[in-house]
Amino acid sequence: MFVLMNLSMATAATVDGGGTVILLHGLARKPGSMARMERRLRAEGYEVRNIGYSSREARVEVLAEQVLGPVFGEDAAGWGAAGGRVHVVTHSMGGILLRQYIAAHGVPGRLGRVVMLAPPNHGSEIVDKLGGWRLFAAVNGPAGGQLGTAADGLVASLGAWPSAKPGMAELGVIAGNFSWNPFYSSMIAGDDDGKVSVASTHLEGERAHRVLPYSHTWIMRRKETIDAVVAFLKTGRFGD
Repeated sequence: MFVLMNLSMATAATVDGGGTVILLHGLARKPGSMARMERRLRAEGYEVRNIGYSSREARVEVLAEQVLGPVFGEDAAGWGAAGGRVHVVTHSMGGILLRQYIAAHGVPGRLGRVVMLAPPNHGSEIVDKLGGWRLFAAVNGPAGGQLGTAADGLVASLGAWPSAKPGMAELGVIAGNFSWNPFYSSMIAGDDDGKVSVASTHLEGERAHRVLPYSHTWIMRRKETIDAVVAFLKTGRFGD
């Protein structure tokens, strides 16, 4: 998320052993960024759809429909085995697309467990500070400019995560607290991953939250992260 040319609570667990997992990469990334996660989930017995989308070509509202409409909409019969549950793992802006889709359509009946990696659930101060720059807008596109912290902005309008039954629409969040980018981190209050603060990753309604010592860019590729994702998809907990 945010390319700028280098300018300087767990409840009783319901155990799940398989199903379909949708992977959604973040802003200015490709499905390859989730490839290591994909391989591990396939090895665990999941059917995996690692979806690519043009993250810099449209606003969040449009991207959410383009990406998740085919998964959860009326024409989604082919997704998942026998119409079963569909879990979702997102990185960065991918989590905002899922929240936008739920805000527009309600919770899909087939939505299983969800893990968001480094989501800007309350926006990022980087967008507040740099979103007006022509270079930032040119590189990050319309959706990138929507990820600020303003109270009247898109992210703030999405609200809390909906209440969930065990095993259905349960949300786990993994944040990073290591940064390679002191320029970006200087704009962010508190611990951060170089692009998003740990505080911003929290979302009212989450079932579990974990902080790992990784950066925003690489958190999805780390073994500890992937282990935690697998644990949550299976049990609704991160293995604490």
